[in-house]
Amino acid sequence: MLDIERSLIDGRPPRYVQIPTAASREGQSRLRYWVDLGQEQAGRLGVEAVPLVVTDRAQADDPAIAAQVSGAGLIYLSGGDPGLLADTLRDTALWRAIVAEWQAGAALAGCSAGAMAMADWVPELRRPTGGRGRPGLFGGGRPGLGLLPHIRVLPHFDRMLGWIPDLLTRPFLKAPAGVSLVGVDEETALVGGPETYTVRGRQSAWLLGNGARRQIASGEVVTLPAS
Repeated sequence: MLDIERSLIDGRPPRYVQIPTAASREGQSRLRYWVDLGQEQAGRLGVEAVPLVVTDRAQADDPAIAAQVSGAGLIYLSGGDPGLLADTLRDTALWRAIVAEWQAGAALAGCSAGAMAMADWVPELRRPTGGRGRPGLFGGGRPGLGLLPHIRVLPHFDRMLGWIPDLLTRPFLKAPAGVSLVGVDEETALVGGPETYTVRGRQSAWLLGNGARRQIASGEVVTLPAS
């Protein structure tokens, strides 16, 4: 993702704000993992790393923490649990600061859970008994952050099809009218928005619906209209 993230922050302030909240239930070692990844990437980009390790709504409502988003060139929501991320940030000072910076011109990116949480709804990914591992099935869901209500993202799409053979017929893929369902393969990104995106990376994105999928290869442009 180095070239993609370089293109996101190029021409913007050299300030890389990373928020690993989605991993906060996985323990300090996992939070440290995400922070280290962000700091290493910021080093490669030659920009300032600003990790905000926010693990609950009280911290997300702390004005001093929210103020650290100011002046960001790139804000990055990293992976973990998308429902937890949405529940922690929704209607908080930190989320309002993120949206304000994005509207003012900062780039906003999400990896896995970070991408899913930007929708108006995120599914619950239930894991097999025994803890961490590949998702076993989709359960219920909860409201997302609502920044992109016309899009729902299914990350790790290439791997998910192997894990869940009947994925394309799961209830999560039956979205309301006017909402585009997009599967994104690993090492791949949708860049642009809020409606027109370019697929970048090693693999593809996929438009999903009615039990079928349509490939959008790397380098192609796709429009996901807001209703």
